[in-house]
Amino acid sequence: MSLAPAAPRPPRPLSECVVMVTPRSFGMHDPGLRRRLEAEVGVVRYRPGPLAAADLAEAVGDVDGLLCGLDHVTADVFAVAPRLRVVARYGVGVDRVDLAAAARHGVIVTATPGANANAVAEMAVALLFALARPLVTGRERARAGEWPALSGVELAGRSLGLIGLGRIGSLVAAKAVALGMRVMAYDPYVAEAGEDVTLVDLGTLVAGSDFISLHAPLSEQTRGMVGRPLLERMKPGAALINTARGGLVDEDGLLWALEHGPLRAAALDGLEHEPPPPRHPLLGRDDVLLTPHMGPHTAEATAAMGERALDDLLAVLSGQAPRYPV
Repeated sequence: MSLAPAAPRPPRPLSECVVMVTPRSFGMHDPGLRRRLEAEVGVVRYRPGPLAAADLAEAVGDVDGLLCGLDHVTADVFAVAPRLRVVARYGVGVDRVDLAAAARHGVIVTATPGANANAVAEMAVALLFALARPLVTGRERARAGEWPALSGVELAGRSLGLIGLGRIGSLVAAKAVALGMRVMAYDPYVAEAGEDVTLVDLGTLVAGSDFISLHAPLSEQTRGMVGRPLLERMKPGAALINTARGGLVDEDGLLWALEHGPLRAAALDGLEHEPPPPRHPLLGRDDVLLTPHMGPHTAEATAAMGERALDDLLAVLSGQAPRYPV
């Protein structure tokens, strides 16, 4: 069944439109984006997010366009937004947008595919280096006045397993090959990979990878896919990187793998619930490098996401077809 709106809501003059913007970084590196939006529409409201569904529902009653980030745009939000015509997602994943509800209410949802792909890929490689060499420990020990000879491993000659070979996964593969790594990938939706990447089944990838990097979308099929059953099959001493959605990893299974299983370390750019509670069991572990979902946030990616999201938001509000509909 198609999720495209069967009957989009009719446009109103741009000068009468109200737009709400929740991403804190919108226009941060390109102020012209905010100036352009404010010049095109009647009212712009900046409501820094990400917002929970209840908070969003209180604010969208008279909104025509929503430019959002990781906000929860649920069926309840669509139900109280009779003027809403477009949700322009500032990013790629739309797991926090109820697409079926959007279709029922005639709301078009757009995204910004590819805009932050290189930023996330570079983040994955940065975490790869941080797992290979004890960079964080070295900094802390040096600050404490110590000067230990901390050892690590070289990436050249090591095996990297990619779960997901879309835009980001393919960029990570190219960068890893350039570092001299052997790259395997598992992606049921990809029939061919580059000559330097070997497509394998998930079991082969897990058993043979020194490092595993996640680049799959979050869906009902992939939620919690990296749990104890998969982690038990990992190569002893392997390390896990996740720059995709936190929900791909079952955190109880991850804790088991770090304490009792073959996993020696993990680098996670986010968790299933963000921000995590103060006593989250992964926060204080020396074998976990946790960063606050910063992978997509470079000056270049932020500007590109903002431009694409704004273009599609204004296109829909003007009665035109968006370039990147979901």
